[in-house]
Amino acid sequence: MSVQTWTYILVGITFALYIGIAIWSRAGSTKEFYVAGGGVSPLANGMATAADWMSAASFISMAGIIAFAGYDGSVYLMGWTGGYVLLALLLAPYLRKFGKFTVPDFIGDRYYSNTARIVAVICALLVSFTYVAGQMRGVGLVFSRFLEVDINTGVIIGMIIVLFYAVLGGMKGITYTQVAQYCVLIFAFMVPAIFISIQMTGNPIPQLGMGSTLNDGSGTFLLEKLDGLSTELGFNEYTNGSKSMTDIFAITLALMVGTAGLPHVIVRFFTVKRVKDARKSAGWALLLIAILYTTAPAVAVFARTNMINTVSDQPYVDMPEWFSTWEKTELIKFDDKNGDGKIQYVADAQVNELTVDRDIMVLANPEIANLPAWVIALVAAGSLAAALSTAAGLLLVISSSISHDLIKKVLKPDISEKGELWAARGAATVAVVIAGYFGIDPPGFVAAVVALAFGLAAASFFPAIVLGIFYKKMNKEGAIAGMVVGILLMLFYMLKFKFGIFDGGKSAVAGLKESWWFGISPEGFGTVAMLVNFAVSIVVMQFTTPPPQNVQDIVEDIRIPSGAGEATGH
Repeated sequence: MSVQTWTYILVGITFALYIGIAIWSRAGSTKEFYVAGGGVSPLANGMATAADWMSAASFISMAGIIAFAGYDGSVYLMGWTGGYVLLALLLAPYLRKFGKFTVPDFIGDRYYSNTARIVAVICALLVSFTYVAGQMRGVGLVFSRFLEVDINTGVIIGMIIVLFYAVLGGMKGITYTQVAQYCVLIFAFMVPAIFISIQMTGNPIPQLGMGSTLNDGSGTFLLEKLDGLSTELGFNEYTNGSKSMTDIFAITLALMVGTAGLPHVIVRFFTVKRVKDARKSAGWALLLIAILYTTAPAVAVFARTNMINTVSDQPYVDMPEWFSTWEKTELIKFDDKNGDGKIQYVADAQVNELTVDRDIMVLANPEIANLPAWVIALVAAGSLAAALSTAAGLLLVISSSISHDLIKKVLKPDISEKGELWAARGAATVAVVIAGYFGIDPPGFVAAVVALAFGLAAASFFPAIVLGIFYKKMNKEGAIAGMVVGILLMLFYMLKFKFGIFDGGKSAVAGLKESWWFGISPEGFGTVAMLVNFAVSIVVMQFTTPPPQNVQDIVEDIRIPSGAGEATGH
């Protein structure tokens, strides 16, 4: 059977599974819609958290970035993995004890202010919409290649599927759907990695295969081979970085603290019964995430080596079928500048004739390696599972921010539970439509968009959460001022240097990196904005009224997370 036939079969089976689970586990109350009733087992919650966490950026784009950036791409591995540890150990148990299942709910109650709550809602919406744009872009990218529809149509199909199980099932439906999606995505990521590792090095373990010798009898190490290929074409040596240490540190820290402030991951710790279960599910999630994250560098090395060997200085007419198929999506472009009919793939932009979108590397990897059609289709199903699982979690954050934190807590406190549930579903529907629009017209490749979301979370939420837990003197004025200044500073920097909003696009040109403040890229500027947030919060706090004694007593209490009961959701 062809790749397209296999794709229809596998994607159809997995979509039917997700929809079936959503119908089986549909939410009947606000507690089930927001936190799955608070009764999910630690293992199931760990699998759901891992699926929620490993988005299209992790599945599709992370290995693509590493394939092109080499050593520099390791910042994503370090930042996202370290951030999850930071969240699980430093914040999650305390937030679980506080009993508020959304970040705006925690900030509103901890800082005894509806103004703080509204600011947090706005920040949550900015973070979530920026993040979900990357997921919908990933969905469109997969559909455009494997079902041979245009990216816009692919995004719309993804919107319909997510809308169905997110709106119907809420967190309960999403949780059990994500358990299935984790199984699909990890199987889809590992199978081709194992195949290609055996094919190239004879070692069935990709993490070890990456550092092994090639099985062509030359005795050359795979990484040594890739270093040589890269330097021959004028690129940096693959195992050496080109980014400044300042920027690497800034991006890594921004990703770490941004992770710890991501609302769709934090809410996961309220779907279990006890704090002890929250800790267990965090441990399971970290183990399950590590399977993919330790494999991604190997996939990047395999894909980069195979691609260079396949296309570099080869006649265009001899290119395999996968090349022309990806050309139709315009994610690979060949421009024969010298008219010799051969593909010149080199670092020099004036000479280079091949443009490759880094987001295709994981998806095209099994095709480049000439693996069976069912393996290629499996990767398509896995990438859709990764994108849809995270998109669903983010849409739930958006809907709960509007229905629970804004309508229930601020605008209409006397709303019935049924009315709040309908408001949540309505908000999720609107959010899907907006997310689809951002997916059709996204600002850059998947992981870059997602990295900006982490910067926004770092700039706004992380200081407010940390100070709210560990500094009982922090008051509402300090927290509000810090969040407002932090998010505005990050937005300004992002719009100026990523999109060139304020100077006709000049600052967004990749070659003008010297205009970056402190030599820090937009993806890493969340670190600076976070530090400014901390400073503003503490300075304003010094000149304003301390928080009430009862709030200070609550802060003292949540530092001892043992014995916490179920989250009430109210």
